[in-house]
This record gives sequence, structure tokens and C-alpha cells, in this order.
Amino acid sequence: YVLNPIEDLYRIDTKLCCPWSRCCGGGDFRPRTVWLGHPEKREQRYPRNVINNQKYNFFTFLPGVLFNQFKYFFNLYFLLLACSQFVNELRLGALYTYWVPLGFVLIITIMREAVEEMRCFLRDKEVNSQIYSKLSTRGEPLFPLIKRNQRVPADMIFLRTSERNGSCFLRTDQLDGETDWKLRLPVACTQRLPTAADLLQIRSFVYAEEPNIDIHNFIGTFTREDGDPPVSESLSIENTLWASTVIASGTVVGVVIYTGKELRSVMNTSNPRHKIGLFDLEVNCLTKILFGALVVVSLVMVALQHFAGRWYLQIFRFLLLFSNIVPISLRVNLDMGKMVYSWMIKKDSKIPGTGVRASTIPEQLGRISYLLTDKTGMISCLRFLILKNVALHIYSLWRKPSQSASRAPGATKVRKTISSRVHEAVKAIALVHNVTPAYESNGVTDQAEAEQHYEDTCRVYQASSPDEVSLVQWTESVGLTLVGRDQSSMQLRTPSGQILTFTILQIFPFTYESKRMGIIVRDESTGEITFYLKGADVVMAGIVQYNDWLEEECGNMAREGLRVLVVAKKSLTEEQYQDFEARYVQAKLSVHDRSLKVATVIESLEMEMELLCLTGVEDQLQADVRPTLEILRNAGIKVWMLTGDKLETATCTAKNAHLVTRNQDIHVFRPVTTRSEAHLELNAFRRKHDCALVISGDSLEVCLKFYEYEFMELACQCPAVVCCRCAPTQKAQIVRLLQERTGKLTCAVGDGGNDVSMIQEADCGVGVEGKEGKQASLAADFSITQFKHLGRLLMVHGRNSYKRSAALSQFVIHRSLCISTMQAVFSSVFYFASVPLYQGFLIIGYSTIYTMFPVFSLVLDKDVKSEVAMLYPELYKDLLKGRPLSFKTFLLWVLISIYQGSIIMYGALLLFESEFVHIVAISFTSLILTELLMVALTVQTWHWLMIVAELLSLACYIASLVFLHEFIDLYFITTLSFVWKVTAITLVSCLPLYILKYLRRRFSPPSYSKLTS
Repeated sequence: YVLNPIEDLYRIDTKLCCPWSRCCGGGDFRPRTVWLGHPEKREQRYPRNVINNQKYNFFTFLPGVLFNQFKYFFNLYFLLLACSQFVNELRLGALYTYWVPLGFVLIITIMREAVEEMRCFLRDKEVNSQIYSKLSTRGEPLFPLIKRNQRVPADMIFLRTSERNGSCFLRTDQLDGETDWKLRLPVACTQRLPTAADLLQIRSFVYAEEPNIDIHNFIGTFTREDGDPPVSESLSIENTLWASTVIASGTVVGVVIYTGKELRSVMNTSNPRHKIGLFDLEVNCLTKILFGALVVVSLVMVALQHFAGRWYLQIFRFLLLFSNIVPISLRVNLDMGKMVYSWMIKKDSKIPGTGVRASTIPEQLGRISYLLTDKTGMISCLRFLILKNVALHIYSLWRKPSQSASRAPGATKVRKTISSRVHEAVKAIALVHNVTPAYESNGVTDQAEAEQHYEDTCRVYQASSPDEVSLVQWTESVGLTLVGRDQSSMQLRTPSGQILTFTILQIFPFTYESKRMGIIVRDESTGEITFYLKGADVVMAGIVQYNDWLEEECGNMAREGLRVLVVAKKSLTEEQYQDFEARYVQAKLSVHDRSLKVATVIESLEMEMELLCLTGVEDQLQADVRPTLEILRNAGIKVWMLTGDKLETATCTAKNAHLVTRNQDIHVFRPVTTRSEAHLELNAFRRKHDCALVISGDSLEVCLKFYEYEFMELACQCPAVVCCRCAPTQKAQIVRLLQERTGKLTCAVGDGGNDVSMIQEADCGVGVEGKEGKQASLAADFSITQFKHLGRLLMVHGRNSYKRSAALSQFVIHRSLCISTMQAVFSSVFYFASVPLYQGFLIIGYSTIYTMFPVFSLVLDKDVKSEVAMLYPELYKDLLKGRPLSFKTFLLWVLISIYQGSIIMYGALLLFESEFVHIVAISFTSLILTELLMVALTVQTWHWLMIVAELLSLACYIASLVFLHEFIDLYFITTLSFVWKVTAITLVSCLPLYILKYLRRRFSPPSYSKLTS
């Protein structure tokens, strides 16, 4: 029996279903039995176990991309327009004048989507090709082996571990968002086998419930048939290894029960959707308005002809003639602009490592109203050996003799020294926890030798809570080191090298209801039995003996953002412990009200305990998290924190990160289970003003079930909201409700697999790349390496992208409306004839080589420097109202276009001499110069490439005149008469606008100009 390395355990070698079928043959999920040691029965069918973040596959790529393009109104419009040119009665010119621009737009779009899909495919392939080991016989893979720090590739039942204590820890942050490690236990009968290879000799089966989304519960059984009698064990969540979790200790062996779409992690995520930006929807709306104007102008032209002759054909000809009203170049300019913005984001040296997964929505970053973030995205070290600042407060209970005498006259007291109290406090912290030390080979010392001699360099601590690891590390730093632990004993090493052994008599684990944990130990050297207890100050205040400093110091530490624990002890005699143990065992055997009876017995010990010390633990935030959150608040963005952590942990992190400011009240939403309770609590919350809300996932679910509208209305008024114990699907639900109820744009930030649903549901998803995997960043639209980079991503790149696209889109519309206005004037002067003013290359050159570069150079424009945008985030708030692209600004540009088009055309008609080609020469040259001057008028900050684009376009036009003799009289354009006429028309069309811009800046300057002056 050998351990064989296998590639790609994400594609587990079992018989695979076809992609559209579900396990066990039907369309519904069903329970299943997994047979071990029964080759004749191993016929289970599993879905393909691969991660897939792609929007298309090989067959759906081209149809999908074309559908997503032609569902835009104006792309469909131009397709019909180009097809109409195959009808002779409707043809106005060469076919290439319509098909070349449309083909260019589609080719650019297909190439961009192909590049993004290929990148996504390569990223998925990297994750799907991870190498694992398997326990196999005859080349048949049965039991995957997963080593420490490896990610679990499928949902499994835990059969065996290499750890001496017979258990292992899991890091589950990528699944449920909780920072606490989880303890997992193998199946007892398989753990007792002498070697892992013996798993291949037994005959057994696993019964597992049907796949579902509940990551906190599991029901199943493990039955070994070759025993006498057969052994059957119940399986619970403690015996499972869910996919996307990470093994934190030892090497484990398991058997796969769910794969592919049946994984708990997959069922808690949603399918990736094709996101369409709000900006694109607004532009699409404007093009529909332009199309309506096109139809109206065409009908007016035919009506002025009194619907003579074949008037219905004339309507179509006018629709084609004025088709420039809806600019086909708008989409390609915006798409190319998005590519430039994405390139700028990736090349920004101040946010290194930032990636752009979806280049179609950079403008979304400039209009975010709600930011929803996971807690772990803000924590410094994502490996959960989090660096902590541990403040240990030891207070002497010394009392002056007069005070002591006044309290207990005549009483004789043994006053302990300061050093003995400190010793007791440190020993208590070193004992009351569930931390287990583990030893690893460091290249010099092997694991067995390190474990035997307690080598410090090879020791690592494992626990369900990083806070406990931090406290044990602190005791090590002051000389008392935890060197060993198993199920029944614990070993501590003193600074002198002496090993203190304590027998663990009882452990009372921490629960959310009790808010404390306890341990009873016997010191083997002295035989003393001591009960140590630590817990939250709110419950410990009533347990410890009277003192006058506990409440004050707890308040001081809480205001510093520390998670406070109170540590106390109580010495027990042998008789007291035996009496307690008898009552405790009896309570645990009760069938009715077991938990209540057990709690009552434990509480009988928790009286008049001696207060030893307080501990304060603080999460080490990433650099500049607090300034970043302050920037976001000043920018008008409301921040919601959605986490799977406990209520206290989430609240402390919110305070520590200054998500909740010092002068804000916090309303903790009481746990509710019924409609009436939710109604009462909502009424209590309604009476609060300007306070942050903290609510658990269970209470949130009840509120959304009965009072969805009322709850969302109140929550949206809060300056900050913290949702704890949130399931992944709940996070996505909250995002969806915010979008539906407010109509505002949302941005979701996360770093784990449990955040994928939220990221994909949000209008803009940002993944934080950490050491715990890349699921979030792979599924996100943008990825960053640190939370602080979010400020620059939104304030600088988001703001610039939106403002640039708004200016670019309106200028492209202006460019098209100008030439359409000239065509309308020309047709009305010449008896409403459906004859084009410019033909062939002139009409294509106008929107490409003559004006394309200057117009597109607007993507380099910016109103303020990036440092100013970061210093004054209030500038971002102005964009939330959508003013850069609104019906008001659109109407303004329409009026400018009509004015300039009319001036140019009427001017050319008035000033031309004898031939029609003179009208074409004068009007077209004036039109080109007007567009170049209007770009100069629109620019706010000049870039050297803008100047090059202006001069290059002008040079291209002058050089091309030599080849345009078919349309323009070359002799006429060299005369002085041509020059002065073009100059006069251009000045009349542009000079008033320059004057108006000067007056506006002089008497009503925009906010950004006040900062730059």
C-alpha cells in the first residue's frame, strides 16, 4: 500500500455525471451511501469537482458575446442599419460606410472578452491543478491525504489524523468567515486502526444526508461491517472536513462524500453574472432618446414634402441619412476608454498588485454609495497567527491596615506579596484555554526529538481562537511556557527549566450563551485542585468577590478597543471536587433539561471566586484601515460590515477600526425569533437617532421575513451597520436588498470564499488577496492586496473613470449631432431632398482619423491631482448624484451641437461662391476645426498626448486633402477667400462658448476649481 501523489484532486477520480445531472441520478439532491472495501458497490456518480468562474464556454462564447452586445439598443439599431444597405432602394452609399464601423466595434469587443475569458480560464486551471496525495491500492484512489496548510478539495468525512491527541484544527475563514479555528474529531473506530494502510482492509460504509447549504450541521453514520458485532457510529459536524477549509494541524485522511455543485461552499455561492454598469444603462437610455429624435426629424422631413410619392421609402432613407444622430463610435470609444482606465489602475505604483478582472465597469467605482466589507479583509495577518497587542493589568488588592481593620475588626489576614499575585495571574492565563502545542521538524531537529525535548524553535500553537494563542504566547514571553498537552494533562515550563504537570479534571468550554470558559486542574507536585475561570466582564462581575476597580478598568480597556477578559480562580478541597463531580456526572446523564441541570451544577462552583487579573486583546489592523474608512465616510459612502464572527468580536473590530466613531451610540439588536419580538425591537430601534446598528444573522433573517421594508428603511439611515454571524447567502441577500430598496450602487469587499456570493451580487466586487487563498479575488471585478488601497481605487481611479467617460460620451454625441444638424439644414434648404451632404471617405474619416484621437484623448483628462482627490474626499460625494452625465448636461450639449451645426452650414451656404463643392470644402473644414477647438475647450488639465493628438489630426486632414479631389476643389482651398471664410465661421461657432466658459469660471466656479486655484 503506497502513498501516490496525484494531480488535480479537484477532479476526483470517481465516475462523473454529465454536467447537467445531479448525484444519484435524479434532478433532486438525495442522501447517499459511500461504500468502502466494496469494489462491486462503488458505483456512486459525482459531479465534476472543478472551480469555474468563467462566464462562457467554448460553444457559448461567440453567441453569448454577440447577445450581450446586441441587447444594447444602439448596437442592434446599427446592425439593422447595415443590413438595410443590401436593399437597393435604401442604399445611400458604399456598403463599407456602414459595415466597417460596426465590424470594428464587434471585433474590439470580442477580443476584449476573449482575453478576459482566457485569463479567467488560466486562473481557474491553476487552482484546479493543485497536487494532493492519496492512499491507494491497485491504482484505485480511495482516501485523499491532506497535509498541514493544504486546502480541503472536497467535502469529506474525517477518518484519521497523525496528531497524537487524536484531533485536528481547521481554519474555516474561507467558508464561514469566522476567525476562530474549529476542532474536528475523526471517526473513533478508524482512528484506532494501527496504521493508515489498514483503512484499505476494512469493509464499511458511510451514510450521508442529502447535500444542503447548512455549513454548521451534518447528519450521518459510519458503519463497520467486518466487526463482530458490526460497529455503527453517529456522524456530526465535528467529523466533517468541508471543502475550502484549511488543515491547521497534522495530516488527515478522509473519504469524499460531496463534490462539485454539491459542495457546501459551492451551494453557498451564486453563479457569476454578467454585470452591466449603471453608466452603460444611462448611455443606452440617452441613445434611445436620440433614436426618438431621429424618427421625429425623419417624419418631419417627409411631412414637409406632404407625404408625396413613395413616402414610406423616404422615411427609411431619411432614417439612414440622419443615422449619425445615434453615434456608432460611442460604444467603441467607451470600450477602449474602459481598457485605458483598467491599464491605469494596474500600473498605479501607489496601489501595487491591484488587478482588474472585469474591465467593463470601472465607472462603477466612481459612484459607490454603500460599501459592504468582511471583517477579515481589514485584519493585518490573514494566517490567523495574528500579531496582538496584549495588555495585562495586574492589580494588587492591598489595603491599608486601618481599612482592613475597619472591614473586618480583629480578623487576621495573610497578605500576599505583589510577586505571588503576578505569579498566580500568569499561571492562570497559561492554564485556562484550549491551546495545544505541536512540534514540527525545522530541518535540524526532527519532529520526534523536538517533541521529546520541547524544542522552542519547533513549537507552534494550535487553538480554536487566535486570542487564546496570543495569551499563551504572552505567558511564554514572560517565562511560563506551555510545552505539552493531551486530553488529560498539561505541561508548563518555568524560567528555571522546571516542568510543572497539571492533570485536567474537567473543562467547561466557552459558549455564546455563557460567555465564559473554565477548567479544573490538579497540580501533580502539590496535589492542589484549582478551578480557573475566564470570561466577559458582564458575567464575571457577579461571580468574583467584591472589588472597587473591576468596572472602571474594564471600561477603560473597552474604550481602547480591547476585547476584555476577566480571570479568576477558586481553590477546591478533594471532598469539594468529589461532591461536584458526582453532581456533574448525574446532571450529564439526565434525559430532560440536561443543559439546564449541567449549567446549574457548574454555577454552584462559580461563586465568590478570587479575582486575579484582566486581559485585553486587540486585533492588529492592516496599515491605514482607519484613515481609509474615514475617507470613505467623508466621501458619503456608508460602510456595512458583514462577518461570520461572534457579536462581541465584530463589535470590537468595528470600534477598533473606527467604523463606529467614538461619539456614536451603538444599538445592539436583541436576539428575536418571532414576529412580535421583531416588531418590539424595531420600535425600540426607531426611537434611536444617529446610532450604529449591530445585529446577528438569525435576528436579521426574522426581520427580513416579517418586516423587510421597515428594517431596510431604518438600517439605511444608520451611519454604520454591523451584521455578525452572517451566512454567505445572507451577505448576498443584504446586497440585493440594498440595491432594490435604495437604487444606489453597492461595492462588496472580501478576502475569503465565504464572500464570493456577496462580491458577485454587488454592482462592484473587490477581492483582497491574502495568504488564505484567492477565491474572493478570482471571483471579484477588482483585486487589491491591502484594504487601504480601496481609498485610492475609489477616490482617484473611480472618480476619474466616471468623469472621463461622461465627458467622452457627451462629446461623441456632440460630434454626431453637429454633422446631423448640418445634414438637416442642407436637406431643408434643397427642398427636403434625401441626398447626403458628405459621402464616402469624408463621412468615415470625420469620426475616425480626423477627430478620433483628440476626442479619445479626453480619457487622459483630470480636474484635480490625485493627491487633492485623496485629501478632499468630499469631491467624490458630488458624483453620487450623477451630475457629470445627466439629462441637464445632455440637453446642454444637444443645444451646443444644434447651434454649431446650424452656424457652420448656414455660414457655408451664405459664403460659398458658385460651385457646390465649395460648400463641402468650407463646411467640412470648419466642422473639423470646430471639433478640435471644442476638445481644447473641454480639457481641464492638458497632457502632452492631447497636444500631439490635436496636431496629428490636423496634419492628417491637411495631408488627406490631396487625395480628396473627388469631394473638394483643391484650387479653391489654397485661396485667401477660403481661409477667411473658414476662419469666420469657426470663430462664430466657437468664440461664444469660450466666453461663456470664462464667465462661468469667473462667477460660478465648480468646487474642484477652488481647490486647484
